[in-house]
Amino acid sequence: MSLMRTIGAPGVGVATALETVFPPVPSEVVLPLAGYTASQGHYGLVAAIVCATVGSVVGALLLYYLGVAWGKERLCATAERIPLLHARDVERAIGWFGSHGRRAIFLGRLVPGVRSFISIPAGIDRMPLPQFTGYTAAGSLVWNTALIGAGYGLGEQWHRVEKYVGDVASVVYVLLGLAVAWFVVRRLRQRPGRRAAEN
Repeated sequence: MSLMRTIGAPGVGVATALETVFPPVPSEVVLPLAGYTASQGHYGLVAAIVCATVGSVVGALLLYYLGVAWGKERLCATAERIPLLHARDVERAIGWFGSHGRRAIFLGRLVPGVRSFISIPAGIDRMPLPQFTGYTAAGSLVWNTALIGAGYGLGEQWHRVEKYVGDVASVVYVLLGLAVAWFVVRRLRQRPGRRAAEN
């Protein structure tokens, strides 16, 4: 709040860029707080949303270029060193992203726990930069408007937004955990030693 009060709406952009790059800084706290600070007259609501969206895009671009620097070849080599993973898993994932990347970027910006990391596969896949920027900005605009608007409307009760978004995030984490567990079980069942023993 001190940052936002000191430098105004640009402080919202700085905070949002940080929460995009560093997921432990949760947007469900930063954005409603930005809305509440706007309701106190420190800056305008529209200015807060615009600066937050610019900050989101800047943070997402940093992660995008991290994916570019990492690259498909390096990721495949890393996958081969991880138990139960193979380079072909990475190739399938990148192929899927190539077909559904635009929807993944837009919708991913609306999902807690996913919204930051979705930029990295976009960089690995070398999604065209204007396309990535456009879909990131669109998804971020929806998310930022919803949370900043909620904080603006709730005023001193802005912290209630964190609870509701946190509940959604918990569901997402459980689903991701189940997906990882399913993948591990499935891969273990496919191991050559197990198939030989069953034969």
